[in-house]
Amino acid sequence: MRTLEQEALQDSIAHALQFISHHHPSDFVRALRRAWEAETHAPARAALAQLLINSRLASEGRRPLCQDTGVVQVFLRVGMGLHFSRRDGQPLQGLQALVNQAVHQAYGDPTNPLRASMVQDPLGLRTNTGDNTPAVVFCEFTEGDELEVLVVAKGGGGDVKARFATLNPSDSVADWVLSQIPGMGAGWCPPGVIGVGIGGSPEQAMLMAKQALFTPIDIDELKARGASHAVEALRLDLHGRINQLGIGVQGLGGQHTVLDVKVAAAPCHAATIPVALVPNCAATRYVRFKLDSPQPKVFEPAPRALWAGIPEHFAAPEALRVDLDQLDPAQVRQWRTGQTLLLSGRVLTARDAAHKRLVDLIAAGLPLPVDLRGRAIYYVGPVEAVGAEAVGPAGPTTATRMDKFVDTLLAATGLLVMIGKAERGAAAIQAIKRHGAAYLAAVGGAAYLLSKAIVSARVVAFDDLGMEAIHEFQLQDFPVTVAVDSQGHTIHWFAAPAA
Repeated sequence: MRTLEQEALQDSIAHALQFISHHHPSDFVRALRRAWEAETHAPARAALAQLLINSRLASEGRRPLCQDTGVVQVFLRVGMGLHFSRRDGQPLQGLQALVNQAVHQAYGDPTNPLRASMVQDPLGLRTNTGDNTPAVVFCEFTEGDELEVLVVAKGGGGDVKARFATLNPSDSVADWVLSQIPGMGAGWCPPGVIGVGIGGSPEQAMLMAKQALFTPIDIDELKARGASHAVEALRLDLHGRINQLGIGVQGLGGQHTVLDVKVAAAPCHAATIPVALVPNCAATRYVRFKLDSPQPKVFEPAPRALWAGIPEHFAAPEALRVDLDQLDPAQVRQWRTGQTLLLSGRVLTARDAAHKRLVDLIAAGLPLPVDLRGRAIYYVGPVEAVGAEAVGPAGPTTATRMDKFVDTLLAATGLLVMIGKAERGAAAIQAIKRHGAAYLAAVGGAAYLLSKAIVSARVVAFDDLGMEAIHEFQLQDFPVTVAVDSQGHTIHWFAAPAA
């Protein structure tokens, strides 16, 4: 029987969470690079370049890849012969409590604070827990005395796009998966990996789909040798057909929506085929390790050669430079979908909670705390700044969550521009067209790179909302793509077009 101190496990999980906050898995970086080298569609290629630069900068700066630093999910395989002890002599903790303490420790690290996104009372006040606890913990007891740990920081944009169905035995799993992809939109920040779980029970299928994501990308090797069984054949089929849809990087079009498709299968009832689909985003973050010594696990970063040839700055010589402080409707009317802009000047931030307060004030006939006429709003909840940073990593959040507020704000305030990620719905596109506004897409998963273009930041309203408060950022060459222009044309072909 082997004995392991719980403190070593707790510290290892905390170290892992810090490490994955700023380090992509090496296979993911290599897959991004292959996609970047092969991509021919200009907006998608530019987005891939930003993701690779962000990956390099985050690794070097040890700051988060994405402002959504994830829901912590820990998968433990505990050997039945392993015995836990406590160095401090206190009673043993349950695994949930131990992992929660590791999350508290990691997310509150003053050298690299991570954003707390978890809320309690989900149907009531939805109060932020303040330290990103609780974690989601899965434990499997196995033979032997080893401890295997998989630590994941899973962004909300991927999990919110998860899908499940119970198919008939005669139905095509591939056709069902393919039918779901356009409806998932781009809020999961492609390119990423799609996990598919087939069989078992509903909850087992969902768990298999998620766990399948956390294995090395090997689709090119599979293509080279060919499928040897049905699961591998399905992977190849789905990988090719999904990329042929042309959704592309960030939904901007092109050839690379998925970098790999992972499939896991289990026995199931003769009358059913449970099928689950879970995507992993461009901020893929996980690490797997065995804890086989009394010391906490140390995680070594990949050699810098992994990013060889990747520049430190995003260059877009063809981009149109825009001064947000001199913005007017005539200028906005000149923009066209697919165009790259570099924004400088002042922008306000607002997410879900701030939007709700603004429209409630409008409905009550009360003054707003900020003047939105002729201004731009950026949908973002930044990470806390450290050192000389103006703001921590500050990438866009999914724009569709703000769709229901668009018409009210455009009509009542004179707001001119919105910045976020992914597509807009039909009603929002119609409102943008009706009011002569525009929607600009920033790259989801490039949060640290984007924060470098924010030269100052201050809270100007709703400071009680924390990261969801309204900030005013001063931008310098902040890269975006025109996603919906003032005529109602959208670059996201899978979104509802203007009538």
